[in-house]
Amino acid sequence: MPKFQLAHPPRLSRSPLNRAEELRRDTAALAAGWPTARILNVDGRGRFPIDENGLVFGSAADLATEPTADAVFLGIHGDRHLWARRVEVVAGTVGDLRTDGDRLDSAALSTVTGALAILNWHASAQFSSLDGAPSVPSSAGWSRTSTSTGHEEFPRTDPAVICLVHDGGDRVLLARAPAWPERRFSVLAGFVEAGESLETCVTREIREEVGLDVSGIEYLGSQPWPFPRSVMIGFSAVADPEQPLHFQDGEIAEAHWFDRAEVLAALELGDWGSDSTSRLLLPGSISIARGMLEAWAATA
Repeated sequence: MPKFQLAHPPRLSRSPLNRAEELRRDTAALAAGWPTARILNVDGRGRFPIDENGLVFGSAADLATEPTADAVFLGIHGDRHLWARRVEVVAGTVGDLRTDGDRLDSAALSTVTGALAILNWHASAQFSSLDGAPSVPSSAGWSRTSTSTGHEEFPRTDPAVICLVHDGGDRVLLARAPAWPERRFSVLAGFVEAGESLETCVTREIREEVGLDVSGIEYLGSQPWPFPRSVMIGFSAVADPEQPLHFQDGEIAEAHWFDRAEVLAALELGDWGSDSTSRLLLPGSISIARGMLEAWAATA
């Protein structure tokens, strides 16, 4: 049985940013970098300013004379500090990571990915989970502190497995969620439960979603997925295409086995945004699912 690996790291994992974690509590260093810092505005829908050259940053110095409480320090790129903050309205032309990710280079992608994940956490963590009191940002946005007890909480990341199920030969199982338009398919995914290993999660999720038993689970790679604040951990696994499919938990509208030629043809068409009438449309390049399918399809 031929094995395969990702040809390249997933696009959202290719971060050239220096996260500079050591500066998050160094108020003097952050203040010193603020006058030349750049800041990315993100609205509540995760949209950001964009033009033909990529991301459009604002000047931190134009916002305030020192770091503001609502801004999150993302790190350093080149010789400039990068920050992000949530705003009600983004000025100018707005972009979305899912639809405009192909227009961004690695630095911009990692900036947006980090900004979305941390800002999404702040939006849902404004009260202490320990005492219920309001909390305020601390550590340059990388923690929140209870206004009652001083208890500090840190960003939550939800792990999820994503698994390419194949038959050990020339067929791969792809599925469509009920909310997706017809003909849009991808590999299977699900969140890791408390007390569960990643491999156990793969086995459970595949059985719950399509009723199949899998074996030969292999790790492929991972990527951040800031919708709202997850990390996708990629695997492949083998299943028997003769085993009946059962959609047991309501998360799958339909699933089919596709052969290698169909997948290669769909990859040539582009992604879900294609206007093709093909039976099969596949995810775009910012998703690890795309790289997984490309790697599998290229394996003879």
